[in-house]
Amino acid sequence: MGVFLFLNTKVIFVSGGVISGIGKGVATSSIALLLKSRGFKVTAIKADPYLNVDAGTLNPIEHGEVFILDDGMECDQDLGNYERYLNQSLNSTNYMTTGQVFKTIIERERALGYNGKTVEFFQDPPREIIKRIEDCAKTNKAEIVLFEIGGTVGEYQNLLFLEANRLMKLKNPKDTLHIHLTYLPIPSSIGEMKSKPAQMSIQQLAQAGIRPDFVLARSQVAVDDKRKEKIAIACGLDPDDIVSAPDVESIYQVPLNFENQDLSGKILGKLSTKPRTSDLADWKVMVNNTLTAKKTAKIAMVGKYFSTGDFTLSDAYLSVIESIRHASSRFDIKPKMTWIDSALIEKEGVSILKGYDGIIVPGGYGSRAVKGIVSSIKFARENKIPYFGLCYGMQQAAIEFAINVLSLKDANTTEINPKTKNPIIHEIESQKELLKYHNLGGTQRLGSWDWKAKKGTKFAKSYKSTTGSDRHRHRYEFNNDYREKFEKKGMIISATTTDDQLVEALELEDHPFFVGVQFHPELKSRPMSPHPLYMSFMEAVSKQK
Repeated sequence: MGVFLFLNTKVIFVSGGVISGIGKGVATSSIALLLKSRGFKVTAIKADPYLNVDAGTLNPIEHGEVFILDDGMECDQDLGNYERYLNQSLNSTNYMTTGQVFKTIIERERALGYNGKTVEFFQDPPREIIKRIEDCAKTNKAEIVLFEIGGTVGEYQNLLFLEANRLMKLKNPKDTLHIHLTYLPIPSSIGEMKSKPAQMSIQQLAQAGIRPDFVLARSQVAVDDKRKEKIAIACGLDPDDIVSAPDVESIYQVPLNFENQDLSGKILGKLSTKPRTSDLADWKVMVNNTLTAKKTAKIAMVGKYFSTGDFTLSDAYLSVIESIRHASSRFDIKPKMTWIDSALIEKEGVSILKGYDGIIVPGGYGSRAVKGIVSSIKFARENKIPYFGLCYGMQQAAIEFAINVLSLKDANTTEINPKTKNPIIHEIESQKELLKYHNLGGTQRLGSWDWKAKKGTKFAKSYKSTTGSDRHRHRYEFNNDYREKFEKKGMIISATTTDDQLVEALELEDHPFFVGVQFHPELKSRPMSPHPLYMSFMEAVSKQK
């Protein structure tokens, strides 16, 4: 761990207990923001315990959004929270999975990297995890690294990450900290907050050889002193180290709630690090603007990954939702977003879209319920409703235009119909070989790509520039054979890659806002700096009202 000695890096592990989905990612992001606001160089790592090498092959309905970094890493959506709170770009060293760890160890063993020694299951993976933490600290020049352990304490699959935590605490006790996020339910039949599940999760953590330095107590309401005392006794802490984490209206309030309890000061105290002046002024203004917006706007999100059984899963498009919120507050708007499964539009018709101030079609794959998406786009185009198409949403906008304006009735994407006579969207040569041999993991057009924009377009005006870059995750592209036909009928090719080979954006001339982009602008939107295209979309929505 020489890198830590050289960089004087502190490491804070964050675990969760009782149930999943209680907000470890937001808690980690909030603590990272607080420490950055005190003048420290901070970064964060998400460790997912599954055997997938990355998140790219995971079903978005089951796992939620796949977030993409500038270097093309396909990772967990918590990386999006880290970037949004820290207002800085991360890289592949900020994400690891058990699959990555095992893959590296096995490849090293095959290359005789262990010099003939036995590779041990419970010794070598934690060492590899620690090495990756060191690499992340060095790459990001971080003084403090937050390490979020995926899953819930008590599960077998995240024990290797907890073991890495234990080993680091043994070697560098003054530089390693553990924060445990737990949950206190209020059963409706009892009407009283119960601390026993929280106590049990802390005991499960102790079985892995770890005693938390702080406990974040999640619940519907603020945790009272009586429960704090019970939890403190359970883990041998001072009640002052139990931090209340109640439900809030906006996730961006969470760091302010923590700071009201002096969490960052307490953390720095336990790390024997001299506190620096805190500056959260701009963050407080942003939160206040978000909460006090006076106007409303109805946004229809027409997608394919919202339904899971009897429930609606908005996590599949988390970054899109947050980006709308980022931009809305700048126009004094609280957006009212409705998640509409395109299968419902196929069943009931586009009349359910009447009354919306804007329509967004986000990313997706495959043929399921695609007719509902095409119908929604036609409705937005013909009724002059602000429309924003993201990746798949751009591709389907191009197909809708080809069918209904260019009269190419069989227009399609080869993803859905490989034999279509009018392949408006198709796979380029480099992707054909990958698809042929089913080489799919990590082989899409990924990460940040530079673009150039046509002067005078809505696209260029949004950025106030004709050059820039955005993040991609897709395999199919606009067919250049149709460029001229599209532009003759009023669909502008407003941006391409810098070599002019790939179309990056389309837009209509005679429309308040009808823009489709091949990339995912939401991946670079942050509460302190909303993405320019989302700003332009919300400006059009505000005028629509």
